Amino acid sequence: MKPYKIILASHSPRRKELLAGLGYPFEIRVLKDIDESYPAELPANEVALYIAQKKASAYRQSIASDELVITADTVVIVGNEILGKPIDQPDAIRMLHQLSGRTHHVTTGVCLLTTTTERSFDVTTEVTFKQLTDEEILHYVTQYKPYDKAGAYGIQEWIGYIGVTGLHGSYYNVMGLPVQRIYQELSKI
Repeated sequence: MKPYKIILASHSPRRKELLAGLGYPFEIRVLKDIDESYPAELPANEVALYIAQKKASAYRQSIASDELVITADTVVIVGNEILGKPIDQPDAIRMLHQLSGRTHHVTTGVCLLTTTTERSFDVTTEVTFKQLTDEEILHYVTQYKPYDKAGAYGIQEWIGYIGVTGLHGSYYNVMGLPVQRIYQELSKI
């Protein structure tokens, strides 16, 4: 890889931890007020990539020639519905009831941007939850307050330990950053 200075455009502590695991030095740089809206008619499985690319375009004019920006967005899709970050406790409980006893998809869109190159991709992981009890859902939401997590859960937390019965794809993608694929793509730059 060329000697780029890597910039992670995210405040997410999970993304920071996962990118650090690759061993590349990087810095965090987050622009304020990036519009993360998407067209209503966009298929659910294309939303994460669309938003990651939209985030990257906000950085296009502010990066130096020796910098590489990584943007990402993760969505949880159950049926054909996107579950974003819950707004409060009832919303988190509602989302977990929707995921309970079902298989859903977690898609992360990623964009790697330099002044001369843009590489974009998405990774999808299939996750299955057991039938969660009302008590398990309430305990998780009360103790872990998953309001900063798409779908109202973190697979690396208690709910993942007791609730996830199946996983097909990247575990780290479900945490918010498909690091294996990022490593693969960075190796090509």
